Amino acid sequence: MNHIAIINIAKSQLGLDEDDYRAMLVRVTGVASLRVMSEPQKLQVIEEMKRLGFRVQSRGKRLPVSVKPYVRLIHALWKSCHRAGAIENGSREALRAFCKRFIAHGEETVAVDPDMLSYDQATPIIEALKKIEARAKTKGKSGC
Repeated sequence: MNHIAIINIAKSQLGLDEDDYRAMLVRVTGVASLRVMSEPQKLQVIEEMKRLGFRVQSRGKRLPVSVKPYVRLIHALWKSCHRAGAIENGSREALRAFCKRFIAHGEETVAVDPDMLSYDQATPIIEALKKIEARAKTKGKSGC
């Protein structure tokens, strides 16, 4: 979703009338119109609206399943490891952080989405998850 749409949704969610809305825009960015604002200024407006109480709401939409079998395997192994107790946080963000350690370790500005990995990038992640899963299963069989 673009920033203008988010700002308009926030405006209605916060119940801002036109005068209060324009005053907030000028206070935050020095500009009274979204059309002349830069993208960083629009982000500043969104952050201010969040400070005022705007909350982004998801519509419960699920992300589409990837057509790449190796990406589906990464997600399946991640969930399996989480169910087995080998991974504490089974969230998508935690999976991204796990993948980042393999792909862009030490680079803070790089975001790694497992759905965008090539086969060569995904292979070491799959192998690591298989090993974690195997360790969790053998640990569970030994009566721990």
